[in-house]
Amino acid sequence: MTLPGAPFLARDGADLRLEGHALADLARRFGTPLYVYARRAMLAALQAYQHALRGRPHLVCYAMKANSSLAVLQTFAQAGCGFDIVSGGELARVLAAGGDPARVVFSGVGKTRAEMRQALLAGVRGFNVESLGELDRLDEEARALGRRAPVSLRVNPDVDAGTHPYISTGLKDNKFGIAHGQALAAYCHAASLPGLQVVGIDCHIGSQITQLEPYLDALDRVLDLVEAVEAAGIPIHHVDVGGGLGITYTDEQPPAAGELVARLLQRLDARGHGRRELLLEPGRSLVGNAGVLLTEVLYLKPDPEEYVGEGGRNFCIVDAAMNDLLRPAMYEAWMAIEPCVQRATPPRRWDVVGPVCESGDWLGRNRLLAVASGDILAVLSAGAYGMAMASNYNTRPRAAEVMLDGEQVHLIRERETVQALFAQERLIP
Repeated sequence: MTLPGAPFLARDGADLRLEGHALADLARRFGTPLYVYARRAMLAALQAYQHALRGRPHLVCYAMKANSSLAVLQTFAQAGCGFDIVSGGELARVLAAGGDPARVVFSGVGKTRAEMRQALLAGVRGFNVESLGELDRLDEEARALGRRAPVSLRVNPDVDAGTHPYISTGLKDNKFGIAHGQALAAYCHAASLPGLQVVGIDCHIGSQITQLEPYLDALDRVLDLVEAVEAAGIPIHHVDVGGGLGITYTDEQPPAAGELVARLLQRLDARGHGRRELLLEPGRSLVGNAGVLLTEVLYLKPDPEEYVGEGGRNFCIVDAAMNDLLRPAMYEAWMAIEPCVQRATPPRRWDVVGPVCESGDWLGRNRLLAVASGDILAVLSAGAYGMAMASNYNTRPRAAEVMLDGEQVHLIRERETVQALFAQERLIP
């Protein structure tokens, strides 16, 4: 069986290894729950975009909401990557990791005045603006600082990305972007504001996209607008097509990054826009299959009627929970679960659940596993939207994180302590 994350993730006999390291050994060394990332897998994913864009004006901006751990950002910054951010906190992380603010684009529907000032003073490359109100506010803040804010308008092209409704962002009933029909007027308004400088156009239609057609449909609608905006006398320097390319969790077959880029460049060339700089904002496709979540089996709670099909439940209770990995509870996302050491005993069907006091606290349902108490399981494809969405629900400290880099193993985030969780709280007199 080919595992998501291959060739960096593979079986070596009974042992499951990531970048050559036995995952069970890492669990014993650092404890569980534990996020483990393969640095070489991240760099290989980035290089697929960079190679396909070679020779063309471009910037790859990592969408850091997928995984904002400092060592992950450092890895991409050192490889020449830019960053797509959605908060002032994310900008602070980029700077702490050594990222170049001149390669940062600031997206998001709800930027505050303080965040705008922070980004202007840092010297970000640009703002992806999502409403007329934001244009006016950014103009005010830029003029107050004696600056001009570089802006792109995020256009909502009303294109269905064919993904989960919670991560679809390009339909007219989504909160994101300026409606396609209002975009020309919005560009004219932006060009009239002295604190702004129009530099580009942006769109982003969703996440975990597994087909090329939505990207091409969105690009065509964006290029229609580029031509209309430039006909109105407003030059557009770059086209930002966002990110959202999916990964393989189970049987999905998303296009490769190189295939996506090639088709986008072909469409730009065919419509006479090959000279424009192309920006992309990949997130999940750079880190998703580079990481796993390790968790220890605490207890097995089989159904008294020896359930092996529908109608009952065998529960495999582990020490990771929905606060560590929210995707299954939030999206009913399917993520592969593998024993770190395979047993020779016959497997049974288990619901893999955590200790949190919610019925929605599950990592996988109806999984065929041969397990015993004390075994270590790996939840695969956990490099994106795992640690980044983790919480302290039930006063549970967040997991530790480890980065693998060849033979080296780096602890990149220490496990939280319970005391740290309420260190900022105060009892009343």
